[in-house]
Amino acid sequence: MNVITVCFLLLLYVSTLETGVAADKKRCDFFKGKWVWDKSGSYPMYNALECPFINPGLNCQKSGRPDSTYLNFRWQPHGCSLSRFNGEDFLKRNKGKKIMFVGDSLSYNQWQSLACLLYSHDRHYNLRLTHQGAFSTVFFTEHEVSIMYLKNGFLVDLVTNEKGRILRLDSISRGRIWGEADILIFNSYHWWIHGGPLKSYEQKVFRANGWDYYQIGERLYHDMALMDAYRIALTTWGQWVDSNVNPTKTRVFFQGISAVHYEGNDWGAPSVETCNGQTEPILGSNYPGKKYAAEQVVKDVISKMKNQAYLLDITLLTQLRKDGHPSKYAGGELDCSHWCLAGVPDTWNQIMYTVLLKD
Repeated sequence: MNVITVCFLLLLYVSTLETGVAADKKRCDFFKGKWVWDKSGSYPMYNALECPFINPGLNCQKSGRPDSTYLNFRWQPHGCSLSRFNGEDFLKRNKGKKIMFVGDSLSYNQWQSLACLLYSHDRHYNLRLTHQGAFSTVFFTEHEVSIMYLKNGFLVDLVTNEKGRILRLDSISRGRIWGEADILIFNSYHWWIHGGPLKSYEQKVFRANGWDYYQIGERLYHDMALMDAYRIALTTWGQWVDSNVNPTKTRVFFQGISAVHYEGNDWGAPSVETCNGQTEPILGSNYPGKKYAAEQVVKDVISKMKNQAYLLDITLLTQLRKDGHPSKYAGGELDCSHWCLAGVPDTWNQIMYTVLLKD
């Protein structure tokens, strides 16, 4: 065998190895996987009783939830593993930066989670917590890192005039503050399914987030297919990001559709009414219930953006966690849509951290 033949075979072997690595990377999907019991004792990643940022309705252990098994599961993606969240490393990498969550109460859920993950590593530093109307900030002074939450469940404008509350699907007039952030995490879905005219008890409960009309341009619509309205609004958001965000300076994420567990039929348990009393995840990697129509809307809109946001595609991993909600320990109404802290949103932030490390 001559030298040329040996070199050719060596190159072919290396090429095969590279192809195999690429295939492995392709199989790695942070959002396809299963929840596994963590034997290392490293979950949960912080003690909720020691974190000052958690809303009482989400601090399930403090509110008297008797079981704690739900705290000890970790998300295991297929074909890869998530980086262990390192708060000190996160703060150092983002020194001087502003990280902003913009959205509804599920954004607030994730904001509290990130603040607690960082606080558990940074308690020896001074920090400041401020609330100004719909805007909350935790400022870690040593690293000059701001973790911010801005309440804005629709992203597009909701205005009130003599005709009532109008959801302007093609207008974002209050996005200037978004442009100040170095990392933006958007969310919009929860208010859409709870808003609109008074048609149900659930909508009455969430009336503060409702509307009377949709508006596109100068035209008002009293009614419209919900997913059509949602698609128009998200397209407006996507266009705002493309026009106003510099991708070399600011990283944009979109928190996907978070699952609810109000009916046992959805996960193959017709004898179970709600998430109340659920103590373990659904085993395996498949959810027997229906998909959310909004999932495809979000993916379609993001795929058409010039500067695509990174989709935190959390639907499956939340669908499998029927045990992770505050349920009757929310301090009021039964809550099968938000998440206990510590808990499931910590994984959303762990995935975001892993993505930022790759960047």
